[in-house]
Amino acid sequence: MQNANAYIPPLHLETLMKSNSLTPFFESFLKKDSLFLDKTVLQSVYTPDTILHRDDQIKVVANILAPALRLDKPSNLFIYGKTGTGKTLTIKFVSSQMEEMARSQGIPLHIRYLNCKLKKIADTEYRLVAQLARELGKAIPPTGLPTDEVYKIFFDAVDTERKLVILILDEIDQLVTKAGDEILYNLTRINSELKQSQISLIGISNSLVFTDHLDPRIKSSLSEEEVVFPPYNALQIQNILKRRARLAFKEGVLSEGVIEKCAAYAAREHGDARRALELLRVAGEVAERNQREIVMIADIDEAEDKIERDRIIDIVRTQPKQYQLTLAAILSSHQHTKDSMVTGDVYDTYRRLCIKAGLRPLTQRRVSDIIAEFDMLGLINTKVVSKGRYGRTREIVFSIPGEIIPRVRAILDENYVP
Repeated sequence: MQNANAYIPPLHLETLMKSNSLTPFFESFLKKDSLFLDKTVLQSVYTPDTILHRDDQIKVVANILAPALRLDKPSNLFIYGKTGTGKTLTIKFVSSQMEEMARSQGIPLHIRYLNCKLKKIADTEYRLVAQLARELGKAIPPTGLPTDEVYKIFFDAVDTERKLVILILDEIDQLVTKAGDEILYNLTRINSELKQSQISLIGISNSLVFTDHLDPRIKSSLSEEEVVFPPYNALQIQNILKRRARLAFKEGVLSEGVIEKCAAYAAREHGDARRALELLRVAGEVAERNQREIVMIADIDEAEDKIERDRIIDIVRTQPKQYQLTLAAILSSHQHTKDSMVTGDVYDTYRRLCIKAGLRPLTQRRVSDIIAEFDMLGLINTKVVSKGRYGRTREIVFSIPGEIIPRVRAILDENYVP
């Protein structure tokens, strides 16, 4: 491996930036060796040939979906578990093998995957159904048609010939948050409108209590089968990291204890293997930027801080409009008080922001639920305090690090929060 001295020193880089000449820096960057063999192995888009510690779940999912290969409609399936427990990975693994079998046997089975967390794809009923129609070959404008017409186009796309369609809706709880649960009712009742084809739904959610808040008629038709994915333990995460690390890094670049520390961090965060893989990848990037040939344990700590900041930004950016308004109200109250605030004050600020934004305010009870979700996500800390004869209230402490508050404010402003 090339000596670290071949890197351009930071002072030299700053001088180059001032002179608007980065060519020598980039030339040097292209010449130096990377610590990585294949960084994509540590990214969420990668699907391994073998999925560790999920044999039981793979067998259950395969058994439930196998009738589709005979064009028998499988039960609707609902999968839930914490982030990074292998839900999406398992579904993609099983569905890809089913599609391969269907192609080889000439079986008209179509499996379509949509991530409902993505904006402009699944943030309204119109956009979701339009995207489903596009997945089946129909061209639909982003806006402009009545929703009933979009449903008709989607039905026609499904029902052109005898076939079976499996729709995988990842982050399905995000869809309901953004578009309401009526869309799930419509999708679960779609087979009554079809003459030649049939549709099965697979919903994936990080929320273990998601179905508890659904309309009973939707819950009964959506969750015909359920599979729970438990968190990985530290030893299982170590096994996953070791296998991926052999493919991702050059030999000998990980110092002793790096994988174990990544696994310990992830096990602390509810057994999140995705987070462990991300932590290992970012630690490798940190080591490279610091001009080292070995990934050290200290790089894990720096990577953890960076990922936490990025996670908060991602959460804020992907929240629905009313959630962003609630967060803006909390941020506004925090900037005025610099201390804890109470739900009532936040709600008053939230109502004013809604009026400025031209939106109808939610009830205080619903805003209180949103505040509880922010607490769960770690954006705030709350506790219920007694006010004696005045009852109880919830005190809120803003917990987003001060250095990224300007970025949070910019995101909220960007999304038309006044």
